[in-house]
Amino acid sequence: MSNFPEKKIFEEADNWIKNNKKVSLATVVQTWGSSPLGIGSRMIVSEDGNFLGSVSGGCVEAKVVEECISLMKNKKICKKIDFNVSNENAWEIGLACGGDISIYIEEIKSVSYTHLTLPTKA
Repeated sequence: MSNFPEKKIFEEADNWIKNNKKVSLATVVQTWGSSPLGIGSRMIVSEDGNFLGSVSGGCVEAKVVEECISLMKNKKICKKIDFNVSNENAWEIGLACGGDISIYIEEIKSVSYTHLTLPTKA
């Protein structure tokens, strides 16, 4: 799980939603090899590009923010994005080592109990 308190992430998401901002939730759902953060790590992203929490690092996280904003602009409900980084090019994109990571992003309209339940490793 990310090192940022889950409760704080969802409190902020709730504040953004109450202030009529669109919000996406990004959750790490699968990892292979080395990844900076594990399954269940989360990040919220507002339509104006503010974010809180973490799902990875380097360019991967920047791409997740970009994908979340695109999801909301295009009125899509959800999307799974996969990143495959070899050890050879990990440093080039701002990561310590290679690995694979899958992140599920979804627009959330409210904060509910289901968002507080962490996914488990299959």
